Amino acid sequence: MRLGVDLAPLRASAAFRRLYLAGFVSMLGDQATYVTAPFQLRELTHSTLAVGALGLVELAPLVVFGLWGGALADRVDRRRLVVACEVVVGLATVALLLNALAARPTVVVLYVFAGLVAAAQSLQSPSLAALDQVLVAHDLQRSAATLATLSGTVASILGPALGGLAAVVFGPRAVYGANLVTVAATLALLASVRLAPALRRGTGGNDGDLIALRDAARYARTRPDVTGTYLVDLLAMVLAYPVTMVPFVAARFDDRYALALLYVGLPLGALLATVTSRWTHRVRHYGRAVVASAALWGLGVALFGVADSLPLALAGLVVGGAGDAVSGIFRQTLWNESIAPEVRGRMAGLEMLSYSLGPTAGQFRAGAMAAWVGLRASLAVGGVACSASVVAVGGALPALWRFDARTDPHVARVRALRAREGPEPVL
Repeated sequence: MRLGVDLAPLRASAAFRRLYLAGFVSMLGDQATYVTAPFQLRELTHSTLAVGALGLVELAPLVVFGLWGGALADRVDRRRLVVACEVVVGLATVALLLNALAARPTVVVLYVFAGLVAAAQSLQSPSLAALDQVLVAHDLQRSAATLATLSGTVASILGPALGGLAAVVFGPRAVYGANLVTVAATLALLASVRLAPALRRGTGGNDGDLIALRDAARYARTRPDVTGTYLVDLLAMVLAYPVTMVPFVAARFDDRYALALLYVGLPLGALLATVTSRWTHRVRHYGRAVVASAALWGLGVALFGVADSLPLALAGLVVGGAGDAVSGIFRQTLWNESIAPEVRGRMAGLEMLSYSLGPTAGQFRAGAMAAWVGLRASLAVGGVACSASVVAVGGALPALWRFDARTDPHVARVRALRAREGPEPVL
């Protein structure tokens, strides 16, 4: 806690420890592949539009399987669903590896299996989020959110740095092969997790997935504070998502090391914000923190877009990464402290759309706008528009702006439910 990272959630639950480690290993491989696919597309097509279209291909799987995954998370064995989805990711990675090994890699294969990976991860994500809520005590949710940000940040530093460097030096096939190793390790960790029967599935009933999703939509309409966090994150990602444009910005400099260095920028900023986040424990107005940090993200991306030197471009990404990390900590804490457990899985499906749909749409926006008005304008205008729009959302949704964890009735209800149920036994 001296810097801000509380390890209590990891000490309190063996199942949470294993899921946490499995998630980290999985993210490490996913992040390496995530930066390699756009790099390979750039090498094959030399087109910003083709690279941006990768996000468009992933759009439909994210929407459909994200929502369906939320409904399943409230009624099926969550661990089995997570394992099955990881197997699909492994099979898709095999296909990407075989394509990279071919004498003439096919662009269509990249698009198809990137979409398959997006579908599997979207189906998996709500179950992981719902398990975090039930495996971690109510009063430790902010610490768990910080730990989640930390693992994602470290994976986002190591994965893109190693993946980007390996893709340049050894080729995309080396990255896809390494990702198969991380998939195997993740499956081994998930297989070791044993949950008590009460934790294996949600309590959302068996009324059918469409009915369950309608119930979740009705719940979301009663929570403008929660939907406001979704909207803020969606706007931030659609208007100011810079990752797929990094190879093109890096081409302004020494491409052999600039690519890997710039890919580290966002997660480096997130890491710095996370390990110095002790101050967040004094903040109770979560909505204001989400808005302010999302605005900071936009300004950082704008700086990245207009920078004429590598240090300045890196600084913009570091600032943006710090803002995104703080936003993520407060969003996840608000969700897990205040969303009713009986709809947690379905709401996690909506959450996943906000933080996954945004980047995929943002990829296409950035690529299309860069092809139209130029790379600098695409990133700079998008960043400024992001900052202005999230501030406008904060003003338009008083429930989000006024949210106070000390007095919010939804937080009080979830705390009371968790206290009455007591800690669940983990086998």
